[in-house]
Amino acid sequence: MYTPPHFKQDRAASLKFAEARGFGTMCAFDGQKPVASPLPFYLTYAADGTPQAAFHLARHNPLLKLAGGASWLLAVNGPDAYVSPDWYVSPDQVPTWLYQAVHLSGPVRLLSDAELAVQIDTLSDKFESWLLPKQPWTSAKMTAGRLEAMKKGIVGLVMNVEEVEGSFKLNQHKSDADYSAIADLLGSQTDPDSRAIAGLMREARPLAFATDTVQAQRAVTPEGGV
Repeated sequence: MYTPPHFKQDRAASLKFAEARGFGTMCAFDGQKPVASPLPFYLTYAADGTPQAAFHLARHNPLLKLAGGASWLLAVNGPDAYVSPDWYVSPDQVPTWLYQAVHLSGPVRLLSDAELAVQIDTLSDKFESWLLPKQPWTSAKMTAGRLEAMKKGIVGLVMNVEEVEGSFKLNQHKSDADYSAIADLLGSQTDPDSRAIAGLMREARPLAFATDTVQAQRAVTPEGGV
């Protein structure tokens, strides 16, 4: 992934982002064309600390024919938002797009039936926890026959993550004035992604908004007030 230095994320931040998202697009090359599938996953770690992305595929997914070969790529995307040149304080700007993205790559191996059973429960535990205080769903709620029939339709896999690349393009290279102007205007948009990017910008560079705070206070404080 092309990542200018301003936007490059370190390994720990990239893995944290990927784990928090838990959903991405798995890609491989069959020798003639790329093959890809969107899927949920979770991260775990081998005894030596190597990150591992655990997931499963439908048994008839063409990606399965490529397991055990060349490295696969898991692309994990966050929110993204378009930025108009008209929103900058500085002149002579161009349109751009802000986003968060992490790429994980490495070899993939198939899981045993016992490993798949653990994966199913771990994966559902991860996403069911997002719905608390709802009582979590577990595979124990299914009849044994139905669960086994469903498991026969999928194949568990795990990627040993050898390379981690992260790019969070949030206009870090812009001046405080331009940075805060873009964040403010993105925050006023109606689409959730634009507002999410605005929130990330404020978290990443809070001092860029200090002038906004002072101006807001002056606007509501009577002349001569304390």
